[in-house]
Amino acid sequence: MSRSDTEVAHHDHLHALYRDHSGWLRGWLRKRLSNSADAADLAQDTFIRVMVARTASSLQQPRRYLTTIARGLVIDLYRRRSVEQAYLDVLMSRPEVHAPSAETRAVILESLLAIDRMLDGLGQRTRQIFLAVQLDGLTYEKAAERFDVSVTTVRKHLAKGLMHCLLMDEE
Repeated sequence: MSRSDTEVAHHDHLHALYRDHSGWLRGWLRKRLSNSADAADLAQDTFIRVMVARTASSLQQPRRYLTTIARGLVIDLYRRRSVEQAYLDVLMSRPEVHAPSAETRAVILESLLAIDRMLDGLGQRTRQIFLAVQLDGLTYEKAAERFDVSVTTVRKHLAKGLMHCLLMDEE
């Protein structure tokens, strides 16, 4: 099969997958999100992921595969909205004179979302200790007191957190 034949076959499989399952997927998402617009957006994002992954032709259980991708996108949507809301809450508590411009808010929000994704793979204790030292400015000793662990344990969690962030940054 030539490259163009392979491309045509992939396109045909993707088109069939979309035709046969897009309505069902939008309905599945609408039930979970209670919002048709978000459901349509996430359904499209799901099919884009399938298209990029080039897996349409090899799917044995397409609905299960689509559901797995869509479920992850729903989690990402809720996480993004949670971070956005927390940021907006902080902005609302500041005097308007100190409010950042729309462009600055967008950059800050994207940075917060990137940090959230980066820290997502850390265990809860490591994440808590990492954030306490990095964001709250606690010394290792104060963090050890707060979390009732040794300073050595704090160092280990910090090293683990830093290594995780470095590895995530390389991806």
